[in-house]
Amino acid sequence: MFRNQEIRRLVCVFIAVSLILTIIGFGLSVPSGILVLCASLIFGGIFFLSTKVRYERIAQISDQIDLVLHNEEHLFIEELKEGELSILQSEIAKMTLRIREQNAALRKEKENLADSLADIAHQLRTPLTSVNLILSLAAESTDERERKMSLREVEALLLRMDGLITALLKLSRLDADVVQFQNEPINLLVLVDGALRPFSTSLDLHEIQTTMVISSDITIQGDFIWLSEALQNIFKNCIESIGEKGKIDIQGVENPLFTEITIHDTGKGFETADLHHVFERFYRGENGSSTGFGIGMSLSQSIIRRQGGTLVAKNHPEGGALFVIRFPK
Repeated sequence: MFRNQEIRRLVCVFIAVSLILTIIGFGLSVPSGILVLCASLIFGGIFFLSTKVRYERIAQISDQIDLVLHNEEHLFIEELKEGELSILQSEIAKMTLRIREQNAALRKEKENLADSLADIAHQLRTPLTSVNLILSLAAESTDERERKMSLREVEALLLRMDGLITALLKLSRLDADVVQFQNEPINLLVLVDGALRPFSTSLDLHEIQTTMVISSDITIQGDFIWLSEALQNIFKNCIESIGEKGKIDIQGVENPLFTEITIHDTGKGFETADLHHVFERFYRGENGSSTGFGIGMSLSQSIIRRQGGTLVAKNHPEGGALFVIRFPK
């Protein structure tokens, strides 16, 4: 307490004033001097005790801050009374809780990052191992036809890796919030038709039929390119689920509250255990039978959410998967 220069100065002034008033009091009369001396001692004692209590509470707050800085779990919170110091202590307690929540979020994010890096390493290591094995076999082979087939397999694996890296870069840009989405009116029919067009050949080869019921005057606000990316990932998932000779039904409706897009495929749908993990990154189902990387659906959900929409996946009552996208008005 007395390390504080202001406190020392105040004590010196108080002592000087008390001495002067005591001398003046004794100069007037002995009882007056005694009264002034007693009053000075009483007020000095009250000042000393109140200042001591105040500094003890300040020391407690200082210890609290020190614990927070050292990431300790202990949190000192007492029943506070009204006062400036109590208000300060209350604000520091709130700050402590916020910092602790942020630290917990950072730890969780660090763990998620470590898991994601492990998943990425695994996803890249598998095709790289296959590439090395194929190249080794091709180097030992003398058959020109086998070598060409090996090179085609290597090319397919490299394209697969390129697709993974591209998707990861898009996800990282979305996570870093550096993507500047355009907010412009988009014709829903044009959007869905454009997103489906790249799969025309695949749809024909697998004899998959598509039906589209969308009014030509329905529009939404958003970024055409990114929303096309989101829809293409959903269509890709539907095509892989259907396999051969199936159907994809696409409908678009609007009401005063929202615009809705539903995509229903006649594939096998989702396993019950997988429904809650559809949009998790690198999740490929409990049986691991998916041929993708498990990031397409996560990318679609991130894109749609960043533009104010929602994406829900569930099983259709008549069988197959059902994706519901809504954009509030």
